[in-house]
Order: sequence, then structure tokens, then C-alpha cells
Amino acid sequence: MSAFKHLSINQLIQMQASSTDIQIVDIRDSASFEAGHIANATNLTNENLAAYIGNADMDKPLIVVCYHGISSQNAAQYLNEQGFDEVYSLDGGFQAWREAN
Repeated sequence: MSAFKHLSINQLIQMQASSTDIQIVDIRDSASFEAGHIANATNLTNENLAAYIGNADMDKPLIVVCYHGISSQNAAQYLNEQGFDEVYSLDGGFQAWREAN
């Protein structure tokens, strides 16, 4: 199984423009997620992780977002190991996304 890949903000924007067939999970705490998040993102927490994995489409690209792009790397690797085919960690995280938008 391959490792996760890094994804820039511009690459994410291009993916969103060309396909609605992507999954975005935001691993920040619930309060931060509620204060702002990328459209159509799911807040992924320890409490809903098993259910998310059980119901997710393992074949669709999965983008993992955190605060600054550090924690998402470990989460992306974990999700890749759980069977997701195409997993990305968003470089710069939500902070970079917010600054770019």
C-alpha cells in the first residue's frame, strides 16, 4: 500500500473544480470546525472515526485537513493504512486555506 500524498491549496482548488467526487475530513476540534471549515468537509474525531471508516467510499480521494498541515500527515497515513486508496494531507492546513480564500 502506498503512503499518503501532500496536496497544496491550489491543487485542492483544482480538484474541487474538476470533481465533486472527493472527501474532505477536518481533524480539528469541534469548536474550531464550527467556527469555519472547507465546504463539504466532515469533522472527523476519535468519537466518529470508526463509523466514518465503516461508511466511507475507500475508492474516492480523501483529503485530510488540520490547523497547519502537521497533524493531518499522521492522520492521512493512518487512513491510508485503513484501506483508503488515495489519501492527501493538505499542506498548510485550514490556516492556509483561509488565507487563500
